[in-house]
Amino acid sequence: MDTTKFDSHSQSEKRSHFSTAVTLLGYIWNKDRIDLKIRIVIAVILLLAAEVSTVFAPYILKFLVDDLTGEGMGDNILIVVPLSLIIAYGAMRIFQQGFGELRDAVFAKVGQNAIRQVALQTFQHLHRLSLRFHMDRQTGGLSRVIERGTKGIDFLLRFMLFNIIPTFLKILFICGIMWVEYGIAMSMVTAVTLIGYIYFTLAVTEWRLKYRRTMNEKDSEANTKAIDSLLNYETVKYFGNEGHESSRFDEAIAGYETAAVRSQTTLAYLNIGQGFIISIGMVLVLYIAASGVADGSMTVGDFVAAHAFLMLLIQPLNFLGFVYREIKQSLVDMEKMFELLAVNREIDDRPDAQALISGAGEIEFKNVNFGYEESRQILHDVSFTVKAGQKVAIVGPSGAGKSTISRILFRFYDVNDGTVMIDGQDITTVTQTSLRAAIGIVPQDTVLFNDTIRYNVGYGRPDASEEDIFEAARLASIDQLIEKLPEGFDTMVGERGLKLSGGEKQRVAIAHTILKAPRILLFDEATSALDSRTEKEIQESLKEVSKNRTTLVIAHRLSTVVDADEILVLDGGRIAERGSHLQLLEKQGHYAEMWARQQEAASYEERLEQALK
Repeated sequence: MDTTKFDSHSQSEKRSHFSTAVTLLGYIWNKDRIDLKIRIVIAVILLLAAEVSTVFAPYILKFLVDDLTGEGMGDNILIVVPLSLIIAYGAMRIFQQGFGELRDAVFAKVGQNAIRQVALQTFQHLHRLSLRFHMDRQTGGLSRVIERGTKGIDFLLRFMLFNIIPTFLKILFICGIMWVEYGIAMSMVTAVTLIGYIYFTLAVTEWRLKYRRTMNEKDSEANTKAIDSLLNYETVKYFGNEGHESSRFDEAIAGYETAAVRSQTTLAYLNIGQGFIISIGMVLVLYIAASGVADGSMTVGDFVAAHAFLMLLIQPLNFLGFVYREIKQSLVDMEKMFELLAVNREIDDRPDAQALISGAGEIEFKNVNFGYEESRQILHDVSFTVKAGQKVAIVGPSGAGKSTISRILFRFYDVNDGTVMIDGQDITTVTQTSLRAAIGIVPQDTVLFNDTIRYNVGYGRPDASEEDIFEAARLASIDQLIEKLPEGFDTMVGERGLKLSGGEKQRVAIAHTILKAPRILLFDEATSALDSRTEKEIQESLKEVSKNRTTLVIAHRLSTVVDADEILVLDGGRIAERGSHLQLLEKQGHYAEMWARQQEAASYEERLEQALK
């Protein structure tokens, strides 16, 4: 084995765990929250009080046993049974539990606040990451990382404060007491037993950790495949691929099953080894105590106290094995989540970014070059201007770069070269929030939230009044649909809006764009997936919406853009032609060819419809 490589990996992992713990500490000891700091101090005081009460109980038990086994006490029950020691023993038990429960209650707000802040920051950061990141990641696996990360924080906080730290305090207290009261031999046996137990636990747990990692990987894989399959339920049914999907899912959970069995088997080895080490230590401590009683150097109370002290350590140490394994896994899970926070946003506001100033909505692309990858350039030296209030259309074959222009305008990506401006302002110099507030979009594939129609229409402006939402629905001609539904505006639209037809979803998209009231409108193939009749209806709604607004239309069907002030024909990422509909037809170029093909296809469809009537 290459030990150098192994040690390097181990050191890197330790540094990673340490970094994770330090990061978490920053959320716990919040510099802006004095109330939480006070709670932490009180919780630590209660923790110490609980451990002192715990360790003091065997001391009282020793004196109680010695009194009960002493001579010359007579027959008086009040003398034979030392009530003060019994009451004191009971009080220590009450204090132990009481201080512990108070500690948990006081610290609860600190822990939950830390979990909330980390989860919120991660959620916000994910929304700030670029479209490239989200296209490369799978949502199911991503949600699992966040879920396990927040659970890991909860586990780590609870068990570090309520198990690990108390256990180590007990070890210090008890080893010290045994040294002072019973000599170095018993103290050394106890210390060696504990060290051996901890070393064995750490070594075996490190060996077992690879199975837990495999379990997590397979769990994420299975969850991702399940979500992906269910989201594409209709596609699965169309192709009759239920068996194929089941096989893919089963393959992932079979890997989880194998790793889980190995994890459980190795857990048995760990528990057996831990039990053996503790038993050896217990036998040696009791032998030393019994020998002391036999030679008169110890009392029966000392024997009982030594046993009680050791039992105080055995119970949490038996649990410590499980806790260490879970803490180790929690740190791994937290690292994965903190790694998300460390992902470069790629598209970020400049430190001096200002809000987009009010304007009429003029758009200018100037010598824009762009590619998703260095080896694959999409746009080549693209330049055009959309004057305020104008309607400009971008047409061309699939893959020409039409939708890429919309993504650049929204600044989901930054251009490699050139400049994109709105009202004379370079969009890279303004805040993304103000930029996107100025643009409204009706996409080809409208994806709705699994909520009510009211919520989805109101999403264009979450603070909008009921009257504004109703008016937007009316302008988008969706009010008639709503009136027919039993639950009206409170009708749930289903996952991704699947309970609505394509036209209905588009009307909802138009409604929340109306509600947003942007200065620029972007229609990205907004009607290409609809039938001819629905398309005409939606087109009428779009015309109403776009009145007196700067409008950029990305279209496949040329019949929808004949009224545009200017039409840009993209071919291979370059503007091949530009002009009005009539001007482009006169040129007899790319546009004219596309128009002829589409007219022929439309004529064929019309003749077919007539024949079927």
